[in-house]
Amino acid sequence: MQQSVALLFVLMAALALAGAARVRREEKYTTKYDNINVDEILESDRLRNNYVNCVLEKGKCTPEGTELKSHVKDALQTECSKCSEKQKEQAEKVIKFLYTRQPEQWKLLQEKYDPENEYVTKYKDFLEGKRSFSSL
Repeated sequence: MQQSVALLFVLMAALALAGAARVRREEKYTTKYDNINVDEILESDRLRNNYVNCVLEKGKCTPEGTELKSHVKDALQTECSKCSEKQKEQAEKVIKFLYTRQPEQWKLLQEKYDPENEYVTKYKDFLEGKRSFSSL
């Protein structure tokens, strides 16, 4: 009897560990689009506008745009904790570009995703160049 209880406990522990490992893997965003050329998108009005319109739900989305749009709120709330290092670098580049060089697009995105200025306040040091996104 004790052996069967012990075996059951071991099996349950193994299943729990396997489930926890699966959850940890799922806690990260896909890296499928990590090699996208963010600089090319930012420097092209057409491409940048398409992505911004996608995220604002004012235009069609590419598969990459759909993926991005599905994670914006979560990434803001969790300080990009599910982002790969490459995604953090790209996010930092995009945010700083929009904040400094495209204030009208930044304002539209802020109105949609941060109407209470919660994240602008939270990430103030980052936006002012005092911290990197990776150090958040």
